[in-house]
Amino acid sequence: MNQLKNKTIWITGASSGIGEALAYELASRDATLVLSARREDELVRVRSACKNSQRHKIVALDLAGSNSVDAIVEQVWQDVSGVDLLINNAGLSQRALAMDTSLEVHRKIMEVNYFGTVALTQAILPHLLLQGSGGVITVSSLVGKFATPLRSAYSASKHAITAYMDSLRAELHGKGLQFTTIYPGFIRTNLTYKALLGDGSEQNSMDRAQEEGMAPELCAKKIIKAYESGKAEAYIGGRETHAVLLKRFFPKMFARIVRKAKVT
Repeated sequence: MNQLKNKTIWITGASSGIGEALAYELASRDATLVLSARREDELVRVRSACKNSQRHKIVALDLAGSNSVDAIVEQVWQDVSGVDLLINNAGLSQRALAMDTSLEVHRKIMEVNYFGTVALTQAILPHLLLQGSGGVITVSSLVGKFATPLRSAYSASKHAITAYMDSLRAELHGKGLQFTTIYPGFIRTNLTYKALLGDGSEQNSMDRAQEEGMAPELCAKKIIKAYESGKAEAYIGGRETHAVLLKRFFPKMFARIVRKAKVT
């Protein structure tokens, strides 16, 4: 059953990776899309590759500048006559030891992964509540449940957005909205190319673990299935997803393993 047919879905981070894969999968299911990312030229490319490309709207959006989000949401809501599902997918990663990571990098990652996502979500929530239906999918990360080396700022931002969405789910229970948080592991995307080093420069290379990870197209299908199944959370990836339970039930063993884990 295609629950998202003819629904209007807003995807952030839609210019590449998981967001791009979600755009193609949802367009194939006859959804109407609002595609957002910083790079408008890449959004044009993605839209042109989507089924029914003329139906979809492009909205350039930089979540690092969240002060303008309220006005953007108001305009989008009017332009598309309402949104049924927001997919918070935009994100910025990190590849550096905690002590080598500048405070500026910490702030930049939090601005995109937490504050920008919160700003967009809070701007759209009053509309969804008035509508009485709809939902929010938020793409966190497995390191939003546990931390590994070289991800201190990234993991902190993903823990933060996890906590925020957990609170929303509890506070707005019974209001007709669904909140699904996704925890991907190693997915084969270009996220690692843009990951920030300690000085704020980009890594500009692919991690081996990422390169050997799940295809983004399969990840997108699993995300949609989780939402349509009404799940609050879903862990998507390979064996690395078992670390969530390992940390919960065998924390000392997890601590020993994670110290030596290959995370790049």
